[in-house]
Amino acid sequence: MAAVTRDRVPARVRTADSGRNKRRFNSWAWLVLPGMLFLIAFFVVPIAGMAVRSFTDPGPENYLIFVKSGLYARVLWTTIRTAFVVTLVCLLLGYPYAYVMLKVGPKLTAVLGVLVLLPFWSSILVRTYAWTVLLQDSGIINSALKSLGVISQPLQLMRNDLGVTIGMSHILLPYMVFPIYAVMTRISPDLVPAAQSLGAPPYRAFLRVFWPQSVPGVAAGVLLVFVLSLGFFITPALLGSPSNTMFSVLVVNEVSQMLQFGRGSALAVVLLLVTLVLLWFGRRFLPAGLLDQGNTE
Repeated sequence: MAAVTRDRVPARVRTADSGRNKRRFNSWAWLVLPGMLFLIAFFVVPIAGMAVRSFTDPGPENYLIFVKSGLYARVLWTTIRTAFVVTLVCLLLGYPYAYVMLKVGPKLTAVLGVLVLLPFWSSILVRTYAWTVLLQDSGIINSALKSLGVISQPLQLMRNDLGVTIGMSHILLPYMVFPIYAVMTRISPDLVPAAQSLGAPPYRAFLRVFWPQSVPGVAAGVLLVFVLSLGFFITPALLGSPSNTMFSVLVVNEVSQMLQFGRGSALAVVLLLVTLVLLWFGRRFLPAGLLDQGNTE
């Protein structure tokens, strides 16, 4: 029937409608142009220049450092491992937090949302220095434990993987909470009670009904936190040590201290490629349409 109706419409009418739709699209497309120009000028061009310098300053031998020295490969593995641990910590903390935000009343939800947003309201440098005050040997935590008689010697809470994980997890936790919470709000609140009314225990109703529908938010939060963790610099530099140096610290040292701009560019290109590969891996091996489902449900 739709085909017959379309055949009865005069050709010039269809052409006029098509022309109007095209002009309307062109007028909206102009709104995208400033953003595209900004991205090209401040993202694409610098990355292209960095990639060119990595091959020309002094030459492609910048990339041979991964073959000649195992240091860079070890640091890259440390970075990936730290990013994985931070992502896991954020997931274990963020999922229950988002679930509580969903279940409490609107006022408490607003309060919990403000609390998790507090890290965005201050500088990363300020937050990291605050953690040094808390975690150092003479810091608040060790002093409190000593005064309570729990410990006799200060605990090593920073200059190690623990300090880096705590600082990065604190900063990145909102990037896990809000994608999960956004997906949870789209889940019908009647599904779990319906499963329980059919005889399912509460834990089974949660695992079989609620959890599968929240997985898109989990996937989005995991990818977001993991990718952001790979490029962290300030927090690992202040709370970490040479034994757990992050890859971004190596890049900065090559450029600012050793003035090896070509080698630093090569390291940055390697980190970018690893990030893109991990993103492709996540998109490739997650269930088809999982992340897109989180944006459309």
